[in-house]
Amino acid sequence: MARMERTVGLLICLLTMIMDIVAGTLGIKAEKAQNELSTLLPCKGPSYEAGRLGLAAAMLLALAHAIMNTFAVCVCFSSEEEPDKPSRNKQQLAAVSLIFSWIIFIIAFPLLIMGPVLNSRWRTTCGFSYHQMLSAGGILCFIHGLLSVAYCVSARVFSAAEEGIVNQQQSPPA
Repeated sequence: MARMERTVGLLICLLTMIMDIVAGTLGIKAEKAQNELSTLLPCKGPSYEAGRLGLAAAMLLALAHAIMNTFAVCVCFSSEEEPDKPSRNKQQLAAVSLIFSWIIFIIAFPLLIMGPVLNSRWRTTCGFSYHQMLSAGGILCFIHGLLSVAYCVSARVFSAAEEGIVNQQQSPPA
């Protein structure tokens, strides 16, 4: 059973990492599509391709975040009375990674949504436009992927260490 749980955990970690990489790539491609339109026209018109790519990146980021938070076992707050020092450090790394992945998600998701929304209207004057929102959201997707992997690895290592402590306590002395 433990081997199956580890395999599922590894697959979830890989899946979310791949989804974050694809979301980041789509965010950067959406920025590129928006910029290509601005070189063709002096005042930006709506880039429907940038809108589709930005929305796809936002949905992939949200899906990766939901999968990581739904299926990754949260071992951040265990009820162990006297945890050993290495396990405690891994537990803290898991908690910090999880918190920062939420912060990155809260910043990246609106950037990926608002980038094409704010640049979608035809501009009658060439005023301020919202540059770099999509690429910033895409870069944050890569960071979200790294934090998700850090959470997955530290939580998995912590749970394996905790499992080892439980098995040692249950086994009779030789």
